[in-house]
Amino acid sequence: MALHVVACAHGTDDPAGRLLIDGLRAGLAAEAGRRGLDVLVHEAYVDVQQPALDGVVAALPPGEPAVVVPLLLSTGFHTQVDIRTAVDSRPGTTAAAAIGPDRRLAAVLAERLAAADLAEGDCVVLASAGTRVERGTAEVEQMAGWLSEEIGRPVALGFGAAAEPRIGAAVEAARSEPGCRRVLIASYLLAPGHFHSVLGRAGADAVTAPLLPSPSVAECVVDRLFEALNMTR
Repeated sequence: MALHVVACAHGTDDPAGRLLIDGLRAGLAAEAGRRGLDVLVHEAYVDVQQPALDGVVAALPPGEPAVVVPLLLSTGFHTQVDIRTAVDSRPGTTAAAAIGPDRRLAAVLAERLAAADLAEGDCVVLASAGTRVERGTAEVEQMAGWLSEEIGRPVALGFGAAAEPRIGAAVEAARSEPGCRRVLIASYLLAPGHFHSVLGRAGADAVTAPLLPSPSVAECVVDRLFEALNMTR
């Protein structure tokens, strides 16, 4: 019997973002199958799009195990409230952790910066959507540290909402650093959408592409699934 996996994303009105998240679900199913796990992947969202997470979980066949897998980069309100509420509403259902932090994502961010022609004298700001949840902010700080190791220079932090500093202030502060040639924003987002548009208006010289469609993201998601099942990867 296949395991029910509810792959829960935030949701976006951006058509390109929707396609990339759909691709991530397909990548999740393929990667799980490659590792010998038979899964039935269900689409769900916590905002903007349908079907809504609570309805998807409620419609799962009674008595069959299920895992809600966040297609979200960090711990936040949606993981701690929306997903937790849905999981608690149905016996035999558990939740996996958010996708990050993960060193593989730092490597993808470094690749995106290289594609944006990162050079000597360029200052880097890692930009996240933002959360008021302390653990989520700490996870993004961990990603900034790993990215700094990848590219061999300091990495500042900026947030699109909820946390400080906001991305515009972070870009301005980076530009004021002695010897700063350009400011590049490393987009710590999965796909195009509202928050990626915010980055484009923050005053940086360049903004990297989001993490998708890197296959590393699906690999991280499946690792979180295996961890939730207490299974060897």
